[in-house]
Amino acid sequence: MVKVALVRCESYDDNLVLEAVKWGIELIGGVKRFAGKGETILLKPNLLVAEHPKKCVTTHPSVFRAVAYLFQKAGVVLRYGDSPAIGSPGRAAKKSGLQEVADNLGIELADFKNGRAVTLEKALQNKQFTIANGALDCDGIISLPKLKTHALERFTGCVKNQFGCVPGMLKGEFHFKIPDAHQFGKMLVDLNTYLSPRLYIMDGIQAMEGNGPRGGKPRQMNIILLSADPIALDATVCRMIDLNPEIVPTIKFGKEAGSGSYLESEIELVGDDIEQFRSPSFEVKRKPIRAYNPEKGAIGRFFNNRLVAKPVILNDKCTHCGTCISICPSDPKAVNWYQGDKEKPPVYNYDLCIRCYCCQEVCPDESITLKTPFLRKVFRL
Repeated sequence: MVKVALVRCESYDDNLVLEAVKWGIELIGGVKRFAGKGETILLKPNLLVAEHPKKCVTTHPSVFRAVAYLFQKAGVVLRYGDSPAIGSPGRAAKKSGLQEVADNLGIELADFKNGRAVTLEKALQNKQFTIANGALDCDGIISLPKLKTHALERFTGCVKNQFGCVPGMLKGEFHFKIPDAHQFGKMLVDLNTYLSPRLYIMDGIQAMEGNGPRGGKPRQMNIILLSADPIALDATVCRMIDLNPEIVPTIKFGKEAGSGSYLESEIELVGDDIEQFRSPSFEVKRKPIRAYNPEKGAIGRFFNNRLVAKPVILNDKCTHCGTCISICPSDPKAVNWYQGDKEKPPVYNYDLCIRCYCCQEVCPDESITLKTPFLRKVFRL
């Protein structure tokens, strides 16, 4: 039996969050179980992009502060960092409020701009990664994910949080090489297996539903979840929001890789009762993920364009910033200015689109959504 702690916390008040995190850690073994005095531990928050905490895109600074305080008190040396989808780690840390907390506590920003190659011998999908130096030059990692929806994987949680340990635009290369959500999920599991964080503490006080992981809506969930098992924690969250854990690739393949278990019979929930956190109306896509067929040629493109959800720009919300163009990993770009006209919204060439949804993931104006193709609606695929 693996333990997942559920702790009620109704606001980001620093004192309330500290007490909630403290109790949660005690429920699953205490600080000393996860780090010893003098060890160097990396705090890995979710810093997808540079956004204010109220946007609910990044790990809240109150959660970061509570975790940092408790481990520093135990004599642990801390660093922190993440590599955002766009922009610099420093800018994302500053805008999210984490830099101010880190500076006050004397926590150094680790190197997430540069990395080095590593090899994972027993991999499901990917054996070689370039990982940020900051994630390698430490004794262990504590992962601080944010509870959010995700267009490609349905749910962003513990396992996916480690994708930020791949520095810079190298993340885009994975999207281009692995357009299928199932294979991409396996890659994320491989990455998490290599890094093997010691503890996962999820910020779900305010979660993001709908068009996540950046363009969705904040939803009050009043919970912090903690576990040493990322699969069990992610699966528990899925059950809270009425999402079948088995359709989430990182959960399904995480169990296959031996990273943990999503079976209820193998998970011991401690702390507060899960019933008070169940949110069946939580806005998340609950249908199984349809595989993207990267086969070249007219037949492959025909079926992909008619069965796999495609990103669509809402022209009335688009501010013509060009972020979607810069993040698109396809070569040539699948989204671009029409005839070079930057006064109008960009347009898609869906024959080039690999359905990675990077554009939707980072759009700062919430102007890109996913549209289910007509044939898929008709036949309920």
